[in-house]
Amino acid sequence: MKHVILAALLALAPIAAWADDQQQALVDRSTLALQDMLGDANGRDAMGVLKRARAAMICPRVFRAAFIIGGDGGGCVLVARDGGGSWSAPAFYGMGSGSIGLQIGIQDAEVLIMILTDKGLTAMMDDQFKFGGDASIAFTVVGAGIQGGSTGAFDADIVGYSRTRGLFGGISLQGSLMSSRSDWNRAYYGRDLAARQIVVDAAANNTGADPLRAALTRFGHP
Repeated sequence: MKHVILAALLALAPIAAWADDQQQALVDRSTLALQDMLGDANGRDAMGVLKRARAAMICPRVFRAAFIIGGDGGGCVLVARDGGGSWSAPAFYGMGSGSIGLQIGIQDAEVLIMILTDKGLTAMMDDQFKFGGDASIAFTVVGAGIQGGSTGAFDADIVGYSRTRGLFGGISLQGSLMSSRSDWNRAYYGRDLAARQIVVDAAANNTGADPLRAALTRFGHP
């Protein structure tokens, strides 16, 4: 019986390692995406918003393709800042949406979603959050008349910023559905954790996320 249990554990070990590699790869890509988006003059307005943000979600690669029927998707990480200014470990999310209409094109985008209020963070931590699905959550984007120090940025609960490549020329988050990835949280931290436990209660840590937290501190220091 012991030999059977040992064989089963050895068989599962490569799967666990592969799962952890996926999460770490997403965290690493999120760190690079944050540096890409905020590391030059074009990201100055977004950086101004991040300095005042309660939390942030980073989606390093939102890939969208369409021919009449369109859809997009990508992995994202959610982090929050505590009262002392320190950033939490990341919780994992997936993004997806669909649309039907006269459209054609392909697009690859880096997306930074900055959450300015506790109300916005509470909504985002739902198991499923849909942009535009809650009329009480005010959402706007950097570049649509919103700059880092503008009144419009302060009035919003959530402010989005993206850098895109492709034929669509811009990206809309309206209708996009954010879904918590509890299986990825479990794989990365070794136990079952909800997003709130990770980003608000600070009940989890993985040193692999330290570079991401350092980049957030660098770009988002008030």
